[in-house]
Amino acid sequence: TLSLTILYLLTVYLGSKYMRNRPAYSLKGVLQVYNFSVTMLSLYMLVELVSATLSAGYRLQCQGLHEAGEADLRVAKVLWWYYFSKVIEFLDTIFFVLRKKNSQITFLHVYHHASMFNIWWCVLNWIPCGQSFFGPTLNSFIHVCMYSYYGLSTIPSMQKYLWWKRYLTQAQLIQFILTITHTLSAIVVPCGFPVG
Repeated sequence: TLSLTILYLLTVYLGSKYMRNRPAYSLKGVLQVYNFSVTMLSLYMLVELVSATLSAGYRLQCQGLHEAGEADLRVAKVLWWYYFSKVIEFLDTIFFVLRKKNSQITFLHVYHHASMFNIWWCVLNWIPCGQSFFGPTLNSFIHVCMYSYYGLSTIPSMQKYLWWKRYLTQAQLIQFILTITHTLSAIVVPCGFPVG
């Protein structure tokens, strides 16, 4: 995980230097396939997380790590795919580099991608199920919407149907607030979920 993160950061840095005096790539077809693929992976994770947690009777608050038996293993397997999706999403930035969309390669963007991959490595090693399901469930929903939008935006005839772009950022901010609140609730209401 750490090696791939360092490789990602080096690729962004060196790739930007390499592309400085070169023409931008279009990548339209690649972006359509990529966005469709990430949308489908996000949809799979969303459906599987909702299905697994509902069938196991997961609680929104105080869901322990070893309370639901097989369902905990099912959730952990989906969260592995969620972790793996974070390395796939490094391509978001690589595509910005190749398309010379430098204004979108912000510190926050790079920090987010680099840190999420490492955070989810930690989650999988210490808290791979239980209360950890909440953030990825919301994020998978947001990613279905977001990557659908990105994919559709590459098709000129779809432009007039993409009125909902401005709501994506609002939905992401709501997701961040809900996820942070949910995570902090494990400290405010101690119930056996690891505080660390």
